[in-house]
Amino acid sequence: MTTVANAGPTDADKAAVADLPSRIVQAWAAHDADAFAGVFTEDGSIILPGVYRKGRDEIRSYMAEAFAQQYKGTQVTGQPIDLRFFDSECALLITQGGVLGPGETEVSAAQAIRASWLVVKHDGEWHLAAYQNSPRDGA
Repeated sequence: MTTVANAGPTDADKAAVADLPSRIVQAWAAHDADAFAGVFTEDGSIILPGVYRKGRDEIRSYMAEAFAQQYKGTQVTGQPIDLRFFDSECALLITQGGVLGPGETEVSAAQAIRASWLVVKHDGEWHLAAYQNSPRDGA
């Protein structure tokens, strides 16, 4: 019997997964709900405090409204703090960051979050299948 060892993720896969937060940051900076939702799989989900949306269309609609209201003029930041691959097409990324209000350069303790990103590779590209965040310092 021949055993094939799992070679693990490639450097390109690691870089692509680690780059997903910057794609979200860029979409947020432009307040572009289409680009934001485009990071997700077609059936992706997002869980924020008090919010659950499933599917690109629901995520796009939620973010379009949020960019026009509670997130108007804001930016977001997030940096990877942990990355684990389960196989060549599934990984978990943990980030730390938060929302920056107009004129802010550092995330306040009240806005600081930690987030988990379940990411999958589909048709050669990495997408966000599920995103969840919670306050960094508790409620």
